[in-house]
Amino acid sequence: MGTALVTCVLLGISVATAQLHSDIRYVLACLRTGGVAGFSPSETFTHRPFFYRWFVAGLNSLTPSSIPVGEMIVRLAGVALCVAAGLLLRAALQRHLSTRDATLTAVVVALSLAFAPRIDYLQPEWTATLLSVVAVALVLMFDRPWVAAAVASLPLGLTVMMKYSTAATAMIALLVVFAVDRRRAILLAVATAVSGVALLGLSFWAGSHEWQWAQDMPKINRQALTRQAIDPGFLLHRSIDYLADRAVLSPMLALFPAALVMVLMLAREVSRRRRVEWAALAVLITLGCIAAVAFQGNWFPYHSAALPVCAAAVWALAVARWYGVFGRPPLLFIGITVLLGALVPFTDTALKPLLTVGTVWLAAAVAVLAGLADLRLARRRAPRHAGARPQAAVPMAAVPLLALAGIICLAAPIWPGSPNQMGRGHVITTNADYWKLTEDKNGDAAEVNREIPQGAPVLYLAFGDMAYFVQHPVQCRYPIPTFLQREQFLPDVKNLTSTKENALCVTGNPADYAVLQRSWFPLAQVDKKLTAEIKANFNCPKSVPNNELVVCHRR
Repeated sequence: MGTALVTCVLLGISVATAQLHSDIRYVLACLRTGGVAGFSPSETFTHRPFFYRWFVAGLNSLTPSSIPVGEMIVRLAGVALCVAAGLLLRAALQRHLSTRDATLTAVVVALSLAFAPRIDYLQPEWTATLLSVVAVALVLMFDRPWVAAAVASLPLGLTVMMKYSTAATAMIALLVVFAVDRRRAILLAVATAVSGVALLGLSFWAGSHEWQWAQDMPKINRQALTRQAIDPGFLLHRSIDYLADRAVLSPMLALFPAALVMVLMLAREVSRRRRVEWAALAVLITLGCIAAVAFQGNWFPYHSAALPVCAAAVWALAVARWYGVFGRPPLLFIGITVLLGALVPFTDTALKPLLTVGTVWLAAAVAVLAGLADLRLARRRAPRHAGARPQAAVPMAAVPLLALAGIICLAAPIWPGSPNQMGRGHVITTNADYWKLTEDKNGDAAEVNREIPQGAPVLYLAFGDMAYFVQHPVQCRYPIPTFLQREQFLPDVKNLTSTKENALCVTGNPADYAVLQRSWFPLAQVDKKLTAEIKANFNCPKSVPNNELVVCHRR
């Protein structure tokens, strides 16, 4: 009861204070401003595929006009989805594990999604991970493998549709199923290929621009691996730095190697060949996540949102298996788990001089040593338990206590001092910094709205989260000029059909007002003809010091 209360309090803090990431605000801004102009989510460009747009539109339909209250409702809806996925996973795992072990694993997986860092929460990769958990649960739940594969193929097909690059997340789900039941994994792969093609065709049929955007969107990513030569040395070093940063944002990831070693060493009733296979699958899952990140080239933390969830699942399995064998928790490993969760909020204050990529990897190594030390101590105390005897179930009374350690670690991202953004072993911004930034953007938006009549359409020459706070409608299916903004980095973008359509928002029948964010849309660096058109149509004042936005009036 006490653990449940602590969890609810921590989730409440997360819902009330976490706020939405700027990328989610971007999508919401596009859907809201485009919707007022009469464009449905199918016809509004948001830099995200069809089914993800409709997912966010569904969440948006729950929100009131108040931004803070709306964000809390969206986060609460996300928590509800995590709980639903956790319940499905528990029901499925009960067919393969004891009720107590299944409960611990499902609880930790659900909470790893619910407590995900802001930069992950509701992103396409996070949503794809949630859908993949549902797919894994469904494919393991039904007696008949074909029925199970057919039912699970829908959420797994939607996993791919969240961003297309989230096909990597679907592959991870298939690897997890393969570790449990090879036949079901193969059937699910076949069924998902069919459902994925059907869903893709449906999106192209339902959205008049979907095929065009599917072709054009990858071309506006200047960091994509397809635009650069492959450098194995760079990829290796960048991956090492990236995983360290990711482990600070989600400390459960630092425990992944230790938890995997513990699972493998305790699986004495399983053949050595099978254990080697499990280890290989874990490596493939990690490499698959990194490959998806490297392919996109931006090295954003949320591109690997599935990896901390996999780490949480393995952590839960390791702790449950340990308790089942030895009848007590792995105290050193649990201590490291709690310690990492407790230290994260101080990474930009007391621990700042010590935080580097090297120290993060050292923490992961210490966790492995703690697990091995626990194993040695346990076998000395009770050598008989180390044999091949069947494992006992984790006592139900022990589940809350074991879960509490994981909850402390999983909840690390919610505190004010916890990192919001990392850069090669260093904290760039904290949650407190992000809250201050939100206040500043709210203030800038209020200044803009004083100059524009209520409800008047505008032309946004600004990033999406600025439009999110300004909240004025648009007159174009491209609410945010993303294609036009990319021309400063990628000259060939101007030849894309979507760029030409986006330019019509400026050259066709623009609104009477434009909102310009010079730092994001520098007029001196975008297409010269477009800049001339903007200056011919609008009178834009010089930037006011300390003001992010200016209002341009139509001439």
